[in-house]
Amino acid sequence: MIKIDSEVEDRFEGLALSHTIIDNITVEKENIDLDAYAETVMNDVRTKYILETLKDDPLFAAYRDFFWRIGIDPTKRRPASEALVRRIMQGKPVPKINTLVDAYNLASIISGVPIGAFDVNCIRGVLLLRFAAPGEKFVGIGMDEPLSLNGGELVVSDDEKVIAVYPYRDSDATKITLNTKSVFLLLCGAPNVDSNALEGARRTVEEIILKFCGGSVRR
Repeated sequence: MIKIDSEVEDRFEGLALSHTIIDNITVEKENIDLDAYAETVMNDVRTKYILETLKDDPLFAAYRDFFWRIGIDPTKRRPASEALVRRIMQGKPVPKINTLVDAYNLASIISGVPIGAFDVNCIRGVLLLRFAAPGEKFVGIGMDEPLSLNGGELVVSDDEKVIAVYPYRDSDATKITLNTKSVFLLLCGAPNVDSNALEGARRTVEEIILKFCGGSVRR
């Protein structure tokens, strides 16, 4: 359900993606059991990492290198997985949105892989990872006005619109809400990120969402 444009493949050799679709989910504002699980995950993070050397973790370093290559300064806008782990190590709260978003954020924290999520019912046609065209518009979650893209940014689009600036910001039009029943989860790869890491992230996010949001994985 998602393809990589040939120009992207040529420029970023070794860039791979993984995805999964989970149907019949129930999204709630919060869940006590999920909150307790989150505490366990955060405690594990505090014992696994050291804040001062976090950027040197091989997986985080691969995403940082990729950010530099796509024109993003990772010291100012960090890959989502690293940013979440860094918040925990700094004693800051991890944002709580709803049970589905919270669940895949935990999967990202555990796996180290950035994860994008899109309401399946808001997607039109086939998804494509490609370079943006100059002047193309994008409305990210929480944005009041459309962003005019410079051209050359990596984006994920469906047949009608850009639904993500890859791999760090998702679209408001396809965001997860309490009404979401089916979710498309994108495990965001980068050069030098092993496909096993993506598949591990896929299994992790499926396990957590099925446990706390119910549903069934589409095969």
